[in-house]
Amino acid sequence: MDDFLQILRQKVKIGVVGGSDFEKVQEQLGNDVVQKFDYVFPENGLVAYKDGKLLCKQNIQGHLGEALIQDLINYCLSYIAKIKLPKKRGTFIEFRNGMLNVSPIGRSCSQDERVEFYELDKKENIRQKFVADLRKEFAGKGLTFSIGGQISFDVFPDGWDKRYCLGHVENDGYQTIYFFGDKTMPRCPGNGTERSSHPSLSTAYQLLTLQAQNSRIPGRQPLFIFGDRHVESCFPSLY
Repeated sequence: MDDFLQILRQKVKIGVVGGSDFEKVQEQLGNDVVQKFDYVFPENGLVAYKDGKLLCKQNIQGHLGEALIQDLINYCLSYIAKIKLPKKRGTFIEFRNGMLNVSPIGRSCSQDERVEFYELDKKENIRQKFVADLRKEFAGKGLTFSIGGQISFDVFPDGWDKRYCLGHVENDGYQTIYFFGDKTMPRCPGNGTERSSHPSLSTAYQLLTLQAQNSRIPGRQPLFIFGDRHVESCFPSLY
């Protein structure tokens, strides 16, 4: 994979974006990840590296303010207290750099308890009803509520999905940005939907093969941005 990336890098600029923190990105792609890619965007770009150097950091409390965060946390805890479930455990709200992760059952549940809640949620739409209530209560506050996984949902400022990283490259002169994300290839399912729907992006699986075969992509030098899990799981298919 590393050899392929460096060959590709001679022809185009390359970046990687993921929802995980920088340590997790290093674990997935190597401690020297900022040397392998022209851009590295952990936490969807809230932390940004360019040309091997830290560009900037952002966090949810600085953006939303403590008052709104406390209102949101208090409301979620109050709502959870009123839900009757077969089981409840601990860590109902996990505070992350770029989001709040809210779990009605609690993130410290066992795997069996996780599956039990997930099956119940599919029948009773527990998280869907929770999110609908939050959208009504916090309408106009600039918040996005995104259900994912089996036991929780995320709350983050509008635009703080993988599209956020585009703000770091919009003034760097790229005519075209190609995004290779989890849901942009049929063989690699995942959670890249929000990012791939951005109007300034094109998804083009064949471009990697064209570059590997020394074919030329028309126009000025483009930027290729890869989802972190996409690089890890799908690059072997390109050899």
